[in-house]
Amino acid sequence: MQNSSFEVISLSLESATTASYDNHRVAKVNDHEVRLSIMTEAYHWHSHPDSDESFLALEGGLYIDFNDRTIALLPGQMITVNRGVRHRTRPIGERSVNLTFERADVRSEMLP
Repeated sequence: MQNSSFEVISLSLESATTASYDNHRVAKVNDHEVRLSIMTEAYHWHSHPDSDESFLALEGGLYIDFNDRTIALLPGQMITVNRGVRHRTRPIGERSVNLTFERADVRSEMLP
């Protein structure tokens, strides 16, 4: 039996942008989304009150700042930020490409 829903996604094509920030869905898995984030500058402080968020660094690496520390996530490394935790992301170097995994209906609360 063939399944017409099979689709190969090219992350290198999806990440081919010169925008300073781009974050878009590349796949949906049950009630979660896989999002591709490309950034050349820091994203603002925020939290997700109703969903954990996992990050998988693909290119360049990613700093994740918390209230009390900063984690450096290198390509091939992954971390999960628990729901409700204030954080922000920023690239290590000039550009970062990473995957995020979170609920499809996730709420983001922008914080100072």
